[in-house]
Amino acid sequence: MKIMRLGESGREQPAVLVSSVDGPDRYFSLLPLTADVDGAFLAANGLGRVRTALEAGELPVLDGAASLRVGSPVARPGTVVGIGMNYAAHAAESGAAAPTVPVVFLKPTNTVTGPYDPAPLPPRSSQYDWEVELGIVIGREASYLGSTEEAADCIAGYVTANDFSEREYQLPGAAGQWTKGKSLPGSTPLGPWLVPAGEIDGGNVRLRSWVNGEPRQDSSSSELIFDAATLVHHCSQYMRLESGDVILTGTPQGVALSGRFPYLQPGDVMEVEVEGLGRQRQELFRTPAAVTV
Repeated sequence: MKIMRLGESGREQPAVLVSSVDGPDRYFSLLPLTADVDGAFLAANGLGRVRTALEAGELPVLDGAASLRVGSPVARPGTVVGIGMNYAAHAAESGAAAPTVPVVFLKPTNTVTGPYDPAPLPPRSSQYDWEVELGIVIGREASYLGSTEEAADCIAGYVTANDFSEREYQLPGAAGQWTKGKSLPGSTPLGPWLVPAGEIDGGNVRLRSWVNGEPRQDSSSSELIFDAATLVHHCSQYMRLESGDVILTGTPQGVALSGRFPYLQPGDVMEVEVEGLGRQRQELFRTPAAVTV
């Protein structure tokens, strides 16, 4: 069961994709259940209601769905939480020691975009980088949780994510700040779909990325220093996570920051994939600089 949002930006409609090994994919509209895939829908056992409606044959077929734009599978989250250096090999290639507690930062929610939308490269950017990540979607409020077991119950499902990062803004010098390097428009493509937590093992999925068809990253979420439940539990001690919020769990080794690959340029084609959660594709274009008069 793959939850999607299809249609023009700002006018997406909720849908579910049902894949079959011996037949064509089938798309069904979720409009009989909800106007959107958002926090309220997830908090009200929306995924369970979709499953029940599918089994009962109560959802209408969504004609022409395969030709529609694919949006982020969750409507604009209230909060996007990023986790840094959560793979030991990535920490090493970044010149940092593996953390002993999660490294947490926030991304503006207006960075969220669809998985196939063109990706804007900032006007003066020279070190734009990619980061394939497993994304956690929160399904119920998480605040001061008492255990990782409680935290696991707060996970609605998982998505593919790309945390585009401008390293020159993020890291060097007195003005280097993670917020600056992680807040650029279109820098958080999500999707193409949301898979419920009970239908995928988020602790053991393959993550890969490519630039212009050339392999970059290839790892597994089994190598996470802090797993999904640990991250939800940890974050809940410092903020209130709400339904529909997203946590990006960190990226494995193989980014341009390592020095092994060039940074992204206009015209490059970026692809990232998380096993079972779908593959993204973005074409990079240069955003024009503002003109002063």
